[in-house]
Amino acid sequence: MAERPDWRAEGRDWPNREASRFVTAAGLRWHVQVAGQGPVMLLLHGTAAATHSWRDLLPLLARDFTVVAPDLPGHGFSDSVSTARLSLPGMAASVAALLNVLGLRPVLAAGHSAGAAILLRMALDGRIAPDSIISLNGALQPLGDRHAAFFTRAARMLVGLPFVPSLFAWRAADRAVAERLLRDTGSRIDARGVDLYARLFRHSGHLAAALGMMANWDLVPLLRDLPKLAPRLLLVVGANDRAVPPVQAQAVRRLLPAARILTLSGLGHLAHEEQPAQAAALILGEMRQEMAA
Repeated sequence: MAERPDWRAEGRDWPNREASRFVTAAGLRWHVQVAGQGPVMLLLHGTAAATHSWRDLLPLLARDFTVVAPDLPGHGFSDSVSTARLSLPGMAASVAALLNVLGLRPVLAAGHSAGAAILLRMALDGRIAPDSIISLNGALQPLGDRHAAFFTRAARMLVGLPFVPSLFAWRAADRAVAERLLRDTGSRIDARGVDLYARLFRHSGHLAAALGMMANWDLVPLLRDLPKLAPRLLLVVGANDRAVPPVQAQAVRRLLPAARILTLSGLGHLAHEEQPAQAAALILGEMRQEMAA
């Protein structure tokens, strides 16, 4: 199996393919989807995902927004970068460069898991100035909390061993493994969603980017700066999330009391994939609140 997915082969039936384009920014070739008309909305997926994560949500949002959704560096069909550029500030700078090339300025932004952290870093650094940021099961606390340093060191060790991503990809070539990994997040998504994740998990380059993010992810500066956040923050939490404990949203709100928490009962870490219509309604509701303010 090739290190990177091939758009000519695996992109032939990619969700929302008609919205896909390839753009060069920050020294790499991005796969990005742009669809719809209206105020600009930025969507950022989480670690080890890609634009397919928005497969059912993007068309719903495109009725009211110009939606822009990239594959993050090293993920999906976007080029790989050095592990240093997979850090939170590195990702924030790269996505900002992409937006500059596209000439788009989001008024609303939603990020899933690690994507939410990237959006917050971008806003805090003045790279974007949306009215609101929506965190969908945002990974905003250090991995393992008190044991974060251990997890980071372990990830750095793993990403430094060239055979590790290939080993993971070989194991994930079994669709049942991918299905079990996704189920362990507390979510049950449709068969097509499982197939798309399994397709990406078979590529060592995609998994290397996910490991590289873990190895270079430092959320302490983000949490330190969070009280300075200007945009409104909505923390959407899946009650069944097993990847990011729902209680972490309370810790974020202690740092930013103006943040609001909305809990979705019966849904897990991939809540926006389980119930895309519900996620779209939340986002449209946030936009209406902004317009009324």
